Amino acid sequence: MMNSHRTGLCHFLLLSAAILLPATISAQEKPAVKLDPSVMPKLGTVDPRYLSYNIEMVEVTGGRFWKPYNSPPPTDAEKQKAQSNPNQQVGISPTMFQYRPPIELANARLRKLAAALGPSYVRVSGTWANSTYFQDNDNPAAAEAPAGFKTVLTRAEWKGVIDFARAANAQIVTSVAISDGTRNHESVWTPDQAKEFFAYTKRAGGVIAASEFMNEPTFPNPGGAPKDYDAAAFARDAKLFETFLRKESPKTVFLGPGGVGEGISLGPPGMKMTLLPTEDLLKATGPIFDAFSYHFYGAVSRRCGGKLTIDQALSADWLDRTDTVEAFYATLRDRYLPGKPMWLNETAEAACGGDPFAGQFVDTFRFLNQLGTLAQKGVQVVMHNTLAASDYSLLTSDTFQPKPDFWAAVLWKQTMGTTVLNPLAPSDPALRIYAHCAKDSIDEITLLVLNTDKNEKRRIVLPSAAERYTLTADALDSTSVSLNGTALKAAPDGSLPPISGQPVNAGPFTLDPLSITFFTMSARNKSCHGMM
Repeated sequence: MMNSHRTGLCHFLLLSAAILLPATISAQEKPAVKLDPSVMPKLGTVDPRYLSYNIEMVEVTGGRFWKPYNSPPPTDAEKQKAQSNPNQQVGISPTMFQYRPPIELANARLRKLAAALGPSYVRVSGTWANSTYFQDNDNPAAAEAPAGFKTVLTRAEWKGVIDFARAANAQIVTSVAISDGTRNHESVWTPDQAKEFFAYTKRAGGVIAASEFMNEPTFPNPGGAPKDYDAAAFARDAKLFETFLRKESPKTVFLGPGGVGEGISLGPPGMKMTLLPTEDLLKATGPIFDAFSYHFYGAVSRRCGGKLTIDQALSADWLDRTDTVEAFYATLRDRYLPGKPMWLNETAEAACGGDPFAGQFVDTFRFLNQLGTLAQKGVQVVMHNTLAASDYSLLTSDTFQPKPDFWAAVLWKQTMGTTVLNPLAPSDPALRIYAHCAKDSIDEITLLVLNTDKNEKRRIVLPSAAERYTLTADALDSTSVSLNGTALKAAPDGSLPPISGQPVNAGPFTLDPLSITFFTMSARNKSCHGMM
């Protein structure tokens, strides 16, 4: 038998273990992250129109864009008709596309929703723009595009873009046609079409704030450039465009070169496309560009053979791809265009129209992480593709219903200012923290905190009381999102509900798994005091 002394000792140890067990578990949790906005140093500033968006040229003219995933398989007759349609990308199966009528840019609901993202840039470009003929008269669009072009843009359609931009507090960014129809008998680009396009824009009361020469010259053949188009040909043509631009529209920012598909492997194994390296383009052109532009997609979508799943969409590897590619292009910028600003002119979840989950809550983490990390690195503008077309759009194509990324964009616009701060937070792939001086305030800062962990709560310590704006959803594949527990919905006319924060006290704050929170709080940060 155990004597009474040993029995008492066992009871004491068991009781001690019971008392210490919760503390032991608690000690294994991630420690709370303490933040002090008053001492966060300034990293730089971004353009007031930092968060912007694309409307593809093919949306303006109407044409064959990425086919919805739930579409029925094409019939033999539809396949034959698709094969004969010239207005689609070279080298990609025409069955991946489907005709879409022109977007209703005069739609009051669309304009009001877009205005909620102002001030912004609206980029009207894309692969189809490379081969679009500008019809400089007031007639309806010709039944067929002239030789050397694939589709027609009318004055009325472009006037619709100008009027939309004005209503949405957006400035126009674009590119010009470069296909065979713009070239002389020696295959050299000529400015005739560009001159008519820019001149009409001015007559119609519009302004082109910035322009690339062509869309994505790193893949010239799918973009409608002449066969065997190389860096020397691009440099020759880009310099001709520069001469035209400096004379006809000297205040327009010349963006370039606008490459894509570098820094990471974009396509799945076996996907072969001839790439014209950005470095070769820059070597050939010299420092002709006002700003360095590039495009970024982390992968291609299922349409083009991509294999990304929703389970991978919160991984550090996926979220950090935007940093990898920015670093690749920043190195080229520093080497060939030192001191010039960087613009990310086109980006979304995945190329080829996006995956089905591009319009679901899970993509909101990628969307906001990209904005936060690229602002820290000095990228001046990020233009999401698209506003209202295909799976990666901010709004649905048919009824302009906001998707989760749209609501994230609204919160960014309403809370994050242009001065970027270093949050001085420890590196944690699952807890991503960004800080800016607050929008239109000299004595407040905004924190953006992403908890991408699927299971674990995380804690931060707030140094003062704050207003919080927390985005959550019932599931990662949800197409709706809640703000502080209330579902966000736009009114039929496009009006937004009140975007109001909830007060929280200073001290520890627990972040639920798979949550996104903006905190706005008072802070005497000298970098914010000097911004107004």
